[in-house]
Amino acid sequence: MRSAPSIRARALITAMWLLRRKQVYADPEKLRESVDSGRRHDREEPPSLIYRGTQVTRTDVDGTACYTIRPKALTSAKHVLYCHGGAYVHEIQRDHWEFTRRLALRTGGAVTVPVYPLAPGSTCAETVPLVRRIHDRVLGDTEPHSRILMGDSAGGALSLVLAEQLRDHGKDQPKEIVLLSPWLDATMTDPAEPALDRVDPYLSVPGLLEAAHLYAGGLPLDDPWLSPLNGKLTGLGRLSLFIGTRDVLLADARRFRDVTAERGVDLEYWEYEGMFHAWMLTTLAEAQDATRRLVHIVRR
Repeated sequence: MRSAPSIRARALITAMWLLRRKQVYADPEKLRESVDSGRRHDREEPPSLIYRGTQVTRTDVDGTACYTIRPKALTSAKHVLYCHGGAYVHEIQRDHWEFTRRLALRTGGAVTVPVYPLAPGSTCAETVPLVRRIHDRVLGDTEPHSRILMGDSAGGALSLVLAEQLRDHGKDQPKEIVLLSPWLDATMTDPAEPALDRVDPYLSVPGLLEAAHLYAGGLPLDDPWLSPLNGKLTGLGRLSLFIGTRDVLLADARRFRDVTAERGVDLEYWEYEGMFHAWMLTTLAEAQDATRRLVHIVRR
């Protein structure tokens, strides 16, 4: 989409610069400090807001809490498995809970949010199989045409890796795989990234690389479990991707668009001018527009 950001979006971007939100990702040491100091046990529990107009149930899979949010008046059989972002090292945030609640209410279906373990305590060698087991346990009774995988940032990458795992293990594909500001290449080597880094008010390459190494657990960063842009990308459910032009991950999203086109893989690609990382989780006008599209994708 090519239109100027809304006044509220521009104000929020300015506030992010003034509050130095980027500093955690601009410095590997600060990223490590944020990992050590940011863990709170109460974050596993969703905030009280999540219960307004919904029914919330908890399922534990191998010690991982998975919360399923349903409207009190369930009107759809669709079930979204939502993997939250946070560079694999940061906990689920209030914005994630509020977004998944809105998604459940707007679609009339269920949204399950696993509070999966984080790096460095859990690396991709443990997390990827765990997320597949969560999928099989939570969505196992849902018809494939009613299953949707969705996630933002690192959670978007996890969703894509999960879809590839399901294909490789001969399992049914979900109907939709929806990627929101996805982290598709953990190597952070695209030549366009330094210029994008300068205009991104939140993410930065050094901190992302540090997080990638913490999650890799010894795997090379170009491994498809870490960089799903390097996966086969064929034989999957229908793909959709949402990104903003002030996101350091934009370069990889555009490469993903090109690679899928070269391989004959259909991709719905939505690029919002001037928007920052994971803006879809907010209540900005641009996020409301994206949510309308997401609701259509889930319900179609």
